[in-house]
This record gives sequence, C-alpha cells and structure tokens, in this order.
Amino acid sequence: MTKKGYWVAMVDIASHEGYKEYISLNKAAFDKYGATFVVRAGQSQVMEGPDANRLAVIEFKDYDTALACYNSPEYQRAIEARQKHAKVHLAVVEGV
Repeated sequence: MTKKGYWVAMVDIASHEGYKEYISLNKAAFDKYGATFVVRAGQSQVMEGPDANRLAVIEFKDYDTALACYNSPEYQRAIEARQKHAKVHLAVVEGV
C-alpha cells in the first residue's frame, strides 16, 4: 500500500489582501496534483515555535506527488506571489 504525502504548513500572513493572489495562483498546482485540504485555517493555537495565523495540512496521493507539486512551475509562481505577504514554515512529509 502506498503511503500518502502531506504538506504541513504554518503561515504568518502579514497582508490578507495581498495573500489572495497566492491563493488564486496555488489552485492550478493543487488541482493538477490532486491536493486535498485536511486542515485549512480554522480555529487553532500555536503551542510552541514561531507564531502563525494560519495552519494547513494538505494531502496528496503519495510523497512523490507532494514533492512534485511543491517543485512544479505552477506552485513556484504562487510562492513568488506569497513571499511579499506571508512567512511560511512548510514541510513535505510521508504519512504512516
């Protein structure tokens, strides 16, 4: 059985208005690679580590697909748009 791949992200958004461009651009990559949000925003508390005002867990069919999505030209364009509006801690991990 193939293990799922996940993105685990802690995002500190400085400009919610500017962040909207990133959201519109990331859709192309997420659709192409079959991303499914397990956690997106919602109520949360950061208990340890850097502060974040948005948390996300995104599921992919496997680890390689999760990596491919991150490295895709579509997502790299989204990163460029996001960088001026948010700081991100993001890990790509394999599920159990």
